[in-house]
Parts: sequence; structure tokens; C-alpha cells
Amino acid sequence: MTVESELAQIKPAREMCVTIGVFDGVHPGHQYLINKVKEQAAQANYLSGVVTFDRHPTALLDPAVELPYLTSLEERAEIMKELGIDHVIVLSFTPELVQLTAQEFATLLRKYLRMRELIVGPDFVLGKGREGNTDVLRSLGEELGFTVIVLSPVTVEEQVVSSTAIRNMLKEGNVETVTRMLGRRFRMTGIVTYGDARGGKVLGFPTANLEVNSHHAIPAPGGYVTLAHVDGETYRAVTNIGTRPTFGPGPRTVETHLLDFDGYLYGRELSIEFVKRLREETKFESFDDLKRQIENDVAIAREVTIN
Repeated sequence: MTVESELAQIKPAREMCVTIGVFDGVHPGHQYLINKVKEQAAQANYLSGVVTFDRHPTALLDPAVELPYLTSLEERAEIMKELGIDHVIVLSFTPELVQLTAQEFATLLRKYLRMRELIVGPDFVLGKGREGNTDVLRSLGEELGFTVIVLSPVTVEEQVVSSTAIRNMLKEGNVETVTRMLGRRFRMTGIVTYGDARGGKVLGFPTANLEVNSHHAIPAPGGYVTLAHVDGETYRAVTNIGTRPTFGPGPRTVETHLLDFDGYLYGRELSIEFVKRLREETKFESFDDLKRQIENDVAIAREVTIN
């Protein structure tokens, strides 16, 4: 399906105020843009719209670069709709789209989305060869009949909020800073699969082995206080990420022990939110040492303040 045919399906009832981007994480910087779109649309009696893409441009333009995502496309769209956007428009990021000039892309947005206002950040670019910077877009707006509003970046703790900065914090295991930068706790969702059951049989702490998409961002190896969500219920939990070195080398796993849970989890969807890092991944001298550490982790998880 072509870019034009995808856009032609939208058919907005009124003219639109629009922003464009991947919006991975839908962090406070993204939310600032989105809320400004809503505000401007309401003032002018336009519809509000977000144009996003089915994958990050880097996946096509530089596939050798590994860029794990913070939120899936479905999660992004859901958050945007919860923020009150009228239209979330998902375009396929294809070689055809890459070849569109800034003028061609803007013309399509003006024609099919009835775009009258475009709101972007200061470093935004659009079109083939990244030619469509904010100055070019303002000139195109004068020609095609839309205005461009450029917003300043959002900062948290004197650092510009960006998806890249959040990924870097996750690599360090700094999930508390990630919470502040995202404006919510970092979450991973997957299906509970069968593990080797040693957590329950050997240590007395049964764990759910979470199968996570290989392209999803994952915090650094170690132990974490988490919240586990299953079937509408929430439990305090302890999650360990790593290769379980005490048991010998193995693949990376994400294992979660749900406090005060008694039930069957295999094959069910489980979401975990990261609250606090407890420790780095450690190889213990004995199973007894590991068991004592898990007991300590669980005690902390019961007492830690969770807002």
C-alpha cells in the first residue's frame, strides 16, 4: 500500500492540526507536543492528529544499528488515544516514503489530512535527505496553506527528554530516573513461558518466565522491585534479568516472582513495571546464598514505597 493510499483512508470531517514523529515511549516531550496539538485544534475548531510510523526510520535507513523500542506501536497508539487525540495515523515506513521530498509529503498531508497547522520540535526534519527543516516547512506552509509552530524541548533534571536518553538510562539499570523521564514507570509485557522451574523447586520462590519481544528495550541485568499486572490484578514483585550465573551460563531471561500470588500463569499475558533497582546481577557461591539474597529482595519489595 502506498503512502497516498494510506492517507486517503483517513477522510477527516474537518481540517486538522497535526504533529509527526515516531513518539517511542510517548514521554513528556512527546506529550507536550500532543497536548499543544489538542489545544490548538480546540481553539480553531480543527481535529487533532498524530502521524506516526509502523517502525523506526533507523530500521530501514540504517538496519545495522540496534535500536530497541520503548513502547510497541500498539502501546503508542493506545497512549495517544488516551491523551485525547482524534486521529492516530499510522504510516508504513517504506522506501517509497523515504524518497518523498518535503514538498511532496507536505502536499499529501495537506490534501488528505486537511492539515492547517503542523506542530513540531526544534530539531524536526521531514522528507528525502532530511531536507525539510523547520525553515523549509514554514516556507512550504506559506505556499500550501498551513502554519508551522515550533516548540522548545522539554527537560527533566536539566536533561532534554528523549527516547535515546531513556534507552541509555535503561542500559544502566537506572529505572527510577527512567520513571521521571517517561512520566510513568517503564513497562514490559509478554507471555509467561515454561522455564526450568528451579526458582520454585530449589529456592522456594516460583517465578514467571516472561517472553519479551527481542526488539523491546530491556533494563540492565540485575534484580528489581517491580509491579506485576495479570488479569486486571496488580501484585508487588521481584524481577531478575540476566543469565542466572549461579546456575551456570545460559540465555538472558526475565523472571518475576509475584508476592502473595497463588495461581497458574503459563500461557497468560503478564506486564511488569519497574520501580527500583535492587542490585547488579551476581554469581553466588551457593544456592543458600542466592536464597538469602532473594529473601532480602522480597523483604525490600514489601516495604518500598510505591506511588
